[in-house]
Amino acid sequence: MDPNNRFTSKYLDISNDPVYPFGYGLSYTTFEYSNIKLSKLQLKGDETLTASITVANTGKVAGEEVVQLYIQDPVASISRPVKELKNFRKVMLQPGEKKDINIEITTNDLKFYNSDLKYDWEPGDFIIYIGTNSRDVKSMKVNWGK
Repeated sequence: MDPNNRFTSKYLDISNDPVYPFGYGLSYTTFEYSNIKLSKLQLKGDETLTASITVANTGKVAGEEVVQLYIQDPVASISRPVKELKNFRKVMLQPGEKKDINIEITTNDLKFYNSDLKYDWEPGDFIIYIGTNSRDVKSMKVNWGK
């Protein structure tokens, strides 16, 4: 037995992922998401970004779906969450029905408390995620300058 590895586990029989991701919900039907469409890929200042996605009920019964929008700021001056829930829409769909969901994003959605405890946002790239929960999402990158 190697004395340097005596406290290292070699067992990989259990996943380390959560059983249910944040925002997970049960339904009697299934939903399908299209790819995200953004009104712009380059923004400046206090412009408003509109993120759109089409949600379809692919099941056999009517159901409600909560469409969730998350934002990631990968290059901030302080460590930021991997995904932050910023908005959501609840939509009722009949079997086979599709609806376009539009969610507006402003610079208020990008703000956080920086190291000087000032509530502000920083220019740069942001990743927009839309999906049924925090794991099952579609994503797109946008650049927002001051």
